[in-house]
Amino acid sequence: MKAFLTTACILAGALLAGGCATKKYVRNTAAPIQAKVDQVGEQTTQNSQQIKNTQDQVKQVDEHAQSGISGANEKAATADQHASDAMNKANQADQNAGQANQKADQNTQALATLRSSVASTFANIDDFKLQTSATVPFKFNQYKLTPSAMQDLDSLASQVQSDKRFFVAVEGYTDRTGSRDYNEALSRRRADAVVQYLVAKHDIPIYRIHMIGLGEEKPVDDGRGSAARAKNRRVEVKVFSADAAITSLGGESASRTQPDH
Repeated sequence: MKAFLTTACILAGALLAGGCATKKYVRNTAAPIQAKVDQVGEQTTQNSQQIKNTQDQVKQVDEHAQSGISGANEKAATADQHASDAMNKANQADQNAGQANQKADQNTQALATLRSSVASTFANIDDFKLQTSATVPFKFNQYKLTPSAMQDLDSLASQVQSDKRFFVAVEGYTDRTGSRDYNEALSRRRADAVVQYLVAKHDIPIYRIHMIGLGEEKPVDDGRGSAARAKNRRVEVKVFSADAAITSLGGESASRTQPDH
């Protein structure tokens, strides 16, 4: 009995000693593992924080990028609008230029036509046409105007009052009686009498009158009798006018300058 108790005590002591050793082993074994777990947990916490920080940074970058993209899109849209406006203005300018060129061509053609007409008209502007004439007779060896001659000159002058471009040719003549020198001087006196009458009575400018005394030259009748000599004692008055050409030119010019309806 005593031996049994001894044996039991020995076994109990062994168990107690074994139990203490097991706890110590477990504790010594678990401590490093726990430390590793704690280290991993701390690292995980740090990694999570870094991930969150990175996500925040990515979000900020994305927001900035989105804002930049939106601004760029707005600027691009504005640039497109400006480009469209510029294109429209360019097209309008081209259209206006085309109309201006067309108008210029029309004006050039009209001007060329007008110049051609003017050149054609003024090429013959000095070809004055005979408008009217009168023959003033004189008595033998006389250069005084008769009442009948004055009436003829009055009628002639009335026909040129409204003319703008004209001149009057006054040619004095005599018959063949007397010397050539005397007849030339007498023919000039007769022509001068006609000129004085036209200037003084009808205000015809003297610069429009061309006077000459031709004596016995250019007789209208070569006869020897008194009737032939009476025909040769004369002053021929001829009025030449260019108003018909000027009127024609003015009418053409006016028709060209009338506005279109």
